[in-house]
Amino acid sequence: SLQLYTVDPKTTYAAAKMIADESLADHIDMNFGCPVPKVTKRGGGAALPYKRRLFGQIIAAAVAATEGTDIPVTVKFRVGIDDAHHTHLDAGRIAAEEGATAVALHARTASQRYSGTADWDQIAALMAHVTNVPVLGNGDVFEADDALAMMAATGCDGVVVGRGCLGRPWLFAELSAAFTGRPRPTPPTLGEVADIVRRHGELLSAHFGEDKGMRDIRKHVAWYLHGFPAGADLRRALALGKTRRELDELLDQVDRDAPFPPAA
Repeated sequence: SLQLYTVDPKTTYAAAKMIADESLADHIDMNFGCPVPKVTKRGGGAALPYKRRLFGQIIAAAVAATEGTDIPVTVKFRVGIDDAHHTHLDAGRIAAEEGATAVALHARTASQRYSGTADWDQIAALMAHVTNVPVLGNGDVFEADDALAMMAATGCDGVVVGRGCLGRPWLFAELSAAFTGRPRPTPPTLGEVADIVRRHGELLSAHFGEDKGMRDIRKHVAWYLHGFPAGADLRRALALGKTRRELDELLDQVDRDAPFPPAA
C-alpha cells in the first residue's frame, strides 16, 4: 500500500492517477493524521479536515483517479484540531460520501500530538455516525490485547497500528493470532531481535544505499532495544554506527538469551 499526503485536489488526482496507471500500489491510504505544527499551521495534515469542502474535493480526486481499477482509497484522520474543534464525524461522513472504501480514526486531536491517552469513545461515536463503510480504530495499540480491547469497547471493524509496531514488527503476528484464536507466538529473545535488526539494516541499505541506510537504522535500533539489558555503551555505539559490518559486530555483543521484557 502507499500513503498519499496532499493538500490540493489537482495534485492528488495526478499522483493517484500515476499510482494507478503504473501499478505502483495495491491500496492508497490518504493520511490526514500528521499533528506536526509546521504542517498543521499551513492547513495540512490533521488540520485539513477542518476545511470540509477542500477535504471532500481531495478525496474525490483520488477516487476519480483510481476509477476502473481495483485500488481502494482509504482515509485516516484525527478527532480534530483541538477539543474545541472536533472534525472527525464530518470527516468520516464526507470521506464515505466521496467514495472512500474505509475510514480510520486516530483517537487524539492534533494538539495532543501523541501525548495522553487515546479517546476510544470517539471511535465508537464515529462507528455510530458512519455506517456505510468500515470504520477502523487507531491509538494506543501496543500489543494484541490492546487491539481486542479497542474492538470490544468501540465495536470498530478493524484496527490500524502506528507507533505500536516501531521496533516491534512481530506485533502483526501476535495480532493475527489473537484475531483468529490461535496461540500467541512467543516474543523474541534479544538474540532473535538482533537478527531482525540485521535484516532491517540489510533492507534499508539495499533500498537507500549503505550510508543512508545505516543512518536510518539508528533510530530503529533504539526502539528495538527498548527494555532489553543492552547497556549504555553498546546503545551509544549503535547510535553512531556507519557501516553494516560495524552494525553486525556490535550486535554480536548482545546477550542472545536475554528474554523479551514484558514491561517493554
